[in-house]
Amino acid sequence: MPHCWEKSGWGDNDFTFATVADSHSGTKAMKVTLTRRADGDRKALITESTDCAPVVGAGKQYDLGLWYKTTTPDAAITLFRHDTTAGWQYWTDLKTLDMAAGWTRATVRTPAVPAGTDRITWGVSVYGTGSATTDDYTMEQVSDPVPPAQCTGTAKECADGRWTVLSTQNPVRSMHSVVLKNGKVLLIAGSGNSEENFEAGTFTSAVYDPANGTYKVIPTPKDMFCAGHVQLSDGRVLVMSGNKAFPVAGGHGYEGYKDSYVFDPDTETYSRTNDMNDGHWYPSATELGNGDIISFGGLREDSTGSVTAERWSAAEQKWLPLWQVNQTWSYWGLYPSMILMQDGRLFYSGSHVFGNGTPGTGSAIYDYDANTTTSVPGLRNKDQRDQSASVLLPPAQDQKVLTLGGGNIDSNPDANRLTDIIDLKAADPVYTAGPPIPQGTVDLGDGKVAQTGDQGKMYVSAVLLPDGKVLETGGGLHNRADPVFEASIFDPATSAFDPVAADPEARGYHSSAFLLPDGRVMATGDNPGNGTWNHNVSIYTPPYLLKGTRPTITSVIDSEWVYGDTQRITVDRPIAKAELIRPAAVTHSSDPNQRFVDLPLSVDGDNVDLNVTSNPDLAPPGWYMLFAVDAGGVPSVAKWVHLQGPSALAEDTASAHVHSFADSLEGKVAEPGRKRSSQKVGTAVSGCDRHYGGVGVCVPTVFPDGVKKTTASRCAWLKKNDYGRLKVNGKDDPLGLDPSRDGLACGARDLVRR
Repeated sequence: MPHCWEKSGWGDNDFTFATVADSHSGTKAMKVTLTRRADGDRKALITESTDCAPVVGAGKQYDLGLWYKTTTPDAAITLFRHDTTAGWQYWTDLKTLDMAAGWTRATVRTPAVPAGTDRITWGVSVYGTGSATTDDYTMEQVSDPVPPAQCTGTAKECADGRWTVLSTQNPVRSMHSVVLKNGKVLLIAGSGNSEENFEAGTFTSAVYDPANGTYKVIPTPKDMFCAGHVQLSDGRVLVMSGNKAFPVAGGHGYEGYKDSYVFDPDTETYSRTNDMNDGHWYPSATELGNGDIISFGGLREDSTGSVTAERWSAAEQKWLPLWQVNQTWSYWGLYPSMILMQDGRLFYSGSHVFGNGTPGTGSAIYDYDANTTTSVPGLRNKDQRDQSASVLLPPAQDQKVLTLGGGNIDSNPDANRLTDIIDLKAADPVYTAGPPIPQGTVDLGDGKVAQTGDQGKMYVSAVLLPDGKVLETGGGLHNRADPVFEASIFDPATSAFDPVAADPEARGYHSSAFLLPDGRVMATGDNPGNGTWNHNVSIYTPPYLLKGTRPTITSVIDSEWVYGDTQRITVDRPIAKAELIRPAAVTHSSDPNQRFVDLPLSVDGDNVDLNVTSNPDLAPPGWYMLFAVDAGGVPSVAKWVHLQGPSALAEDTASAHVHSFADSLEGKVAEPGRKRSSQKVGTAVSGCDRHYGGVGVCVPTVFPDGVKKTTASRCAWLKKNDYGRLKVNGKDDPLGLDPSRDGLACGARDLVRR
């Protein structure tokens, strides 16, 4: 090998490294050839040493260039970085090289160098059979100046952003929010957790148009309250299961039905699909790299827990029969957060809804093809991650997941401030402790007071922002009660929170927050235990929108994209990065498909070529928001682009560049269990005692700490939280709220000398 170059690579393949006389300049060039490949790659790489690896500065960007020939579409410029603490590590694939018989120039710009990185190395990886010959490598630091910030608000707004409560209220009790391919928002209510609506068969959705602030109420065929939902690769929305029946005191619990529907954004109508194999109230929904949808968990038609995995076929446009879907017969709980990894496996983060986490470590990697589940350690307080939030941090190529907050509706402790971060690039990933969520104020019924001790929040929303950070907002301290007013922005580069302005509206159970195409964040809903609903809508303007003029994407040459492609846009001034952000499909703090995919740049003035990942598991097919961001972190308004599914791939398109991450797992491996029909689940799964009030009312089965186990203390708490008059359902009074036995809880006679 030439001086300061080394042979590298991994996996099962046959290869040769050579120096050849067929050079672009001088007398020799490097050639890497694969003659057989099962997996992995081979690459010629700048030697990872202080003598050879170029020095870089944190926050800086570099233009890398080379001349090449290739006989394979499966070659890419690959970048490694030296972390001063962790050492050398793979960073990212920057650009897929087009096949070229003659010498061809390739250039690409690195992302901003992360803090703690002092050197980089790079070269060309060959992922498929064929060869890549390279010569004349160059590297230049980008010197584009950071645009001066011009604050367009108050100094506090420019530091913390601002919230605005819209004058027009949301007309439906929406607990599901889906950003559509046209920039509008589908707000699904079903019955809206309302007994009156359910009994009347009044099921609703609405479409909100951020461009003009209007709502259109949509006829809805079934009670989609607490269904699952996900965008399909064509931009339609798949809605699965929902509420078949509310629980009955002394009888059955919630019931989930088998029905499934598709919402079409073009016609704004629902149409029915074939049925699922089982009922699933509160199911997961994750899109795979081929456009299929996989779903786990939820409650069946008989109120027991579903152990049936479901798979929607993108090719057949239907739910597959049970015998065509791999089954572990495991009960994953309710809304288990299942995040697609870069190699097609699923990471269960430990975020879930209602009560304790799954047995074991509370987190796992599920391999669908092998049908095995491997436990992943490190998640703290796994049984207090009820309605925590988990998010794949920007960019998706880094394969890091942040899990934050949570509580437990069964034991009802103060919700926590915990955050845990896992790096799925590691050979044997383990959660490590992150910084605690900043504290805000909490309304315990007597007005807002500062949080104390370890008080945090459940019902938290986490939203990916186009500047590469994460907004966390909303939440509550206890089961369906005690709203927390706090918001902060997490920076993955520094692993730190920056407290910002808090939403003035309570955002607890059944609330949602999500990114709009203009870079603002919309927040809706709140459904406390007394059964009321907050119809006010809040809009957050992040600080990056108060820094002066925004960059503009003046043209997108093609809105239909394929994997491994190069797509050109034009911009009105220099940008530092561009990315695809998958639009939200969020409910109950859960949006496992949310992701931010970096698009490395090749820059020629106002013309910017965007290098699209070759890996559908990094960016599953579908419609995405394309943002361009300047060096000051100010984003453009998004353009919509359609990343087509694998069926659109040409024969000369690169195959997925998959890397060997999480490949030495040491956790306990579980094979498929014995076939069974369901998992027994208690009727109080939602943490509500149905002996009191209507079906939309949640009297907690366990009151918060500090509330004594007496009629007077419990009734005082219920009064403080605006529960009003509560009818006792049936003859049982398990919480002792009706000692007088007159059928009304917490009446005057119930509180005499008690």
